Amino acid sequence: MEFLVTMTTHVPDGTPAEAVDEVRGREAARSRELATQGHLLRLWRPPLQPGEWRTLGLFAADDEHQLEEVLTSMPLRVWRTDEVAALAAHPDDPAGRTVTSDQGPGRAMEFLTTISITVPQNAPTEIVDDITSRDAERARELAEQGQLERLWVLPARPGDLRALGLWRASDAAAMTAILQSLPLHAWISVETTPLTAHPNDPAGG
Repeated sequence: MEFLVTMTTHVPDGTPAEAVDEVRGREAARSRELATQGHLLRLWRPPLQPGEWRTLGLFAADDEHQLEEVLTSMPLRVWRTDEVAALAAHPDDPAGRTVTSDQGPGRAMEFLTTISITVPQNAPTEIVDDITSRDAERARELAEQGQLERLWVLPARPGDLRALGLWRASDAAAMTAILQSLPLHAWISVETTPLTAHPNDPAGG
């Protein structure tokens, strides 16, 4: 299973800087071990306020119990609170597909999107099916162009449809244009989070 973990660190007041540096050094070493073991897949920094210490992590584990063991093994956990979202497979997830575009990590920013889909109650079934089919085809095109990296289903209440997407785009305006190109765009609301490199990211930032 894959999990998105929001990790927020609060260093106690009065903690010596050398103690913080020591824990951060052990955290980096443990992150490398977890990446080698296949548990830590990615790390990012979302936009932060001054003094805020928050990280987004993509983890893999057999279940929630193993994930908790992984998170507990990280040295910063002594000062950290973790918010976990279990991710389910999405039929349009491009994981493992061959990317034909030459767009690489150095050419674009990464973004996470939380997409909520609200289908009008009176929408005819054939129209819903057509738009859904065209949206899946558009997702395949964006994946082949190197713009859509991953797509997951998020936990939701019955009747709700929520998805988490990992994208690449040159800037926020380009990311907005990508989302507007989705056939489902009229039925979705999107929360977009720009991501920046984390020094412990297994993908090298």
